Amino acid sequence: MLRRLDKIRFRGHKRDDFLDLAESPNASDTECSDEIPLKVPRTSPRDSEELRDPAGPGTLIMATGVQDFNRTEFDRLNEIKGHLEIALLEKHFLQEELRKLREETNAEMLRQELDRERQRRMELEQKVQEVLKARTEEQTAQQPPKGQAQASNGAERRSQGLSSRLQKWFYERFGEYVEDFRFQPEENTVETEEPLSARRLTENMRRLKRGAKPVTNFVKNLSALSDWYSVYTSAIAFTVYMNAVWHGWAIPLFLFLAILRLSLNYLIARGWRIQWSIVPEVSEPMEPPKEDLTVSEKFQLVLDVAQKAQNLFGKMADILEKIKNLFMWVQPEITQKLYVALWAAFLASCFFPYRLVGLTVGLYAGIKFFLIDFIFKRCPRLRAKYDTPYIIWRSLPTDPQLKERSSAAVSRRLQTTSSRSYVPSAPAGLGKEEDAGRFHSTKKGNFHEIFNLTENERPLAVCENGWRCCLINRDRKMPTDYIRNGVLYVTENYLCFESSKSGSSKRNKVIKLVDITDIQKYKVLSVLPGSGMGIAVSTPSTQKPLVFGAMVHRDEAFETILSQYIKITSAAASGGDS
Repeated sequence: MLRRLDKIRFRGHKRDDFLDLAESPNASDTECSDEIPLKVPRTSPRDSEELRDPAGPGTLIMATGVQDFNRTEFDRLNEIKGHLEIALLEKHFLQEELRKLREETNAEMLRQELDRERQRRMELEQKVQEVLKARTEEQTAQQPPKGQAQASNGAERRSQGLSSRLQKWFYERFGEYVEDFRFQPEENTVETEEPLSARRLTENMRRLKRGAKPVTNFVKNLSALSDWYSVYTSAIAFTVYMNAVWHGWAIPLFLFLAILRLSLNYLIARGWRIQWSIVPEVSEPMEPPKEDLTVSEKFQLVLDVAQKAQNLFGKMADILEKIKNLFMWVQPEITQKLYVALWAAFLASCFFPYRLVGLTVGLYAGIKFFLIDFIFKRCPRLRAKYDTPYIIWRSLPTDPQLKERSSAAVSRRLQTTSSRSYVPSAPAGLGKEEDAGRFHSTKKGNFHEIFNLTENERPLAVCENGWRCCLINRDRKMPTDYIRNGVLYVTENYLCFESSKSGSSKRNKVIKLVDITDIQKYKVLSVLPGSGMGIAVSTPSTQKPLVFGAMVHRDEAFETILSQYIKITSAAASGGDS
């Protein structure tokens, strides 16, 4: 704005005089001798046209000064603006920290608790004052004479001094132990669970294997003693045990063996090489842990660990369920034997001396462990007939076995009722096989009606209930038709797929075994390890093979379909040759 005012003010001067003044050094020296010389840079034509209007060099100096002043003011404003922004940010951060501190400390709750404590203190002070007033009133009412009061005060002081000394001595001696018995509220600590990691999983499996190794070695040594793996060792152990039981030294014998085992472990920890084992230990090679695992290796590792955990948990669940069913009278004839044995042991412990009972139990255990079990293990038929504990344990059912038995009983009842209802309406000329095939039904109805087949077509005995799977038809583009869940059946001449969705029979699939051009095992997802869980079937009517995937019993289904396919094709070929 100032620059435009200068141009308007000096527009009457001549341009030539301004150019001569700017170009000649003498003129500049004479007119501006007291001022700092001003160097005029070379300007563009546009700048020269703008600068030709002013009358003299003073206007230039003034304009540059005003520009410098404006620049310095602008810089100062920017600097102040930056400081203001920093202050606002610091204020925001301080407010956030104050809010967090208020949330952590809960000042309001602390104030409420402080007010409660103040009220309690005031109530206690009032009660104390009331008690003190009552005592002073009683003392004034029952104040004895001065002589008696002095004597009683002296005795009280002596007794108080003696009691304080006694309390101090007791606290110094037993105060620490008394503090240990002070009850404190339990702290509810929540354990943080570690995320799933392949490296951590392998490390825990190795730790579990190393930790269970002493137990497994002990069980192996006991079984080796019972099996007479080393004849001399088993004979010596049998003689020592029977002699200790006969003389009543069974408990000292076991205690001595425990002390001996700990002593040997101490020597082994000190570096001695001692092997006290009947069965020789086989050192397994330790695989070094891999640092970087691929996705397929991690997945395979998780599958292996899951399989081992599944088998281990299954065995433990079988043992616990058998014990539970034994005591819950699930099979009364087995629990009745245990009931009678417990009554016999109870009566024997009541009427016979403990020495005789212990001698009988010890001798029976030794003979059973060293002799009877050895004979039963060598002769399985004798064990199956006469080993009562083994027979009882094997005959105890688990919960899945009980469910299977109950479902089988229900199905038998349904079959008997259905056979009774259908027997009068069946023709007299049909045989048993035709009758069974005629009335075989699925969940939605009769088999031959669902797939529009003849009545003699029925599923094979292997797949009477079918194999649950999903049909992948890659010729279809719609997602609803691309994958269908259902059950696969194999008859003598057809491969039948029943869709699980309710609707018309158009969603079902029937393939003639003769029309199959190729059948092979198929892996739907190449990322997963293993050979897959699918079967690919090629027919002339389909461009791409039909895939029956997600089949748990894939190998059994493949063998059944392939064997029936070979049987049908060979029969058709022999018929054509003839």
